[in-house]
Amino acid sequence: MNEENNQFNSQNNNDLQQEQSSPDDSVNPLIHPVGAAFIGLIGGFFLYQVVGGLLTILIFGFNVEDAPVNGIRLMTMAGQFLFILLPAILFSKIFYQNVSAIIKLRIPNWQEVLLFVAGIIILTPLMQSYLYIQNYFIDELAKISSFISSIKEALDLMNEFIEETYGGLITASNFFEGILVVLVIAVTPAICEEFMFRGFIQRSFEFKVKPFYAALITAFFFGIYHFNPYGIIPLIGIGLYFGFAAYMSNSILIPVLMHFLNNFSAVMLFFIFGDDELISSAPTTDVDLFTSTVTFLVLLALFTGLIILTKKYYLKMQGQQLNLNQIND
Repeated sequence: MNEENNQFNSQNNNDLQQEQSSPDDSVNPLIHPVGAAFIGLIGGFFLYQVVGGLLTILIFGFNVEDAPVNGIRLMTMAGQFLFILLPAILFSKIFYQNVSAIIKLRIPNWQEVLLFVAGIIILTPLMQSYLYIQNYFIDELAKISSFISSIKEALDLMNEFIEETYGGLITASNFFEGILVVLVIAVTPAICEEFMFRGFIQRSFEFKVKPFYAALITAFFFGIYHFNPYGIIPLIGIGLYFGFAAYMSNSILIPVLMHFLNNFSAVMLFFIFGDDELISSAPTTDVDLFTSTVTFLVLLALFTGLIILTKKYYLKMQGQQLNLNQIND
């Protein structure tokens, strides 16, 4: 049994070392990889937001707010699979002729999973603390600047529309409806969005730019994609961490898991406490700036330490595989 485990870990380490050291030689892009990435961004956005929106109107009419909420949920879930996941796979096949080299399904070991799960557990309240601080200063600046106040009013209207829509999707009246909510809010986006963003798009950028910039560019568009005016920076931060996880682990499975856990925890907390603030990113009037700042700094220190620990872990894995290869040679 131990020998089998060692062989499994050795194969995982070997895959990790080979994939992180250089671009996959088996991939021959038919178009420029950056162009492919933007086709994914524009195509995914157009298909999901525009085509999906038109289909929703054709099925439910213009008064979407009066449509059956479960119908909207199923339509949302189907739209993500058809217009985000499927294009990610098709684009990988068409542009690179090798889906598995672009959307990597390497099975991580339990230490990797533990490291990244700990990371998302720390990062979620870290970004929430940042959001409190950011919104406090936006609110204060709006009081002394008419220009910022007018921008804030526009952002508030956009945010209110988004939260009304999201609130309808996340509210459940029974157990089976709750299962559907988890599928729509947590499971489906985790799979579909990660396959597109950290799979196809980030991997495309990695062919031409450094991994950090590939993850950052992808995270930026990930934040914009969600149309959350106040939450865009936290979304970019979370997306960047997902990108870091995808690159370090050479597996789309870890960002899928983290994305699921992030959304699932929000759904569960909303089910348990029923607090709209749990799904809101708009400014609130009762922010304790000192407490939020201290919380942010403590969590930032913990998260930085975990990033360092994660990098050391992967360096150790690569070193062990290098030594093993030298022994075998």
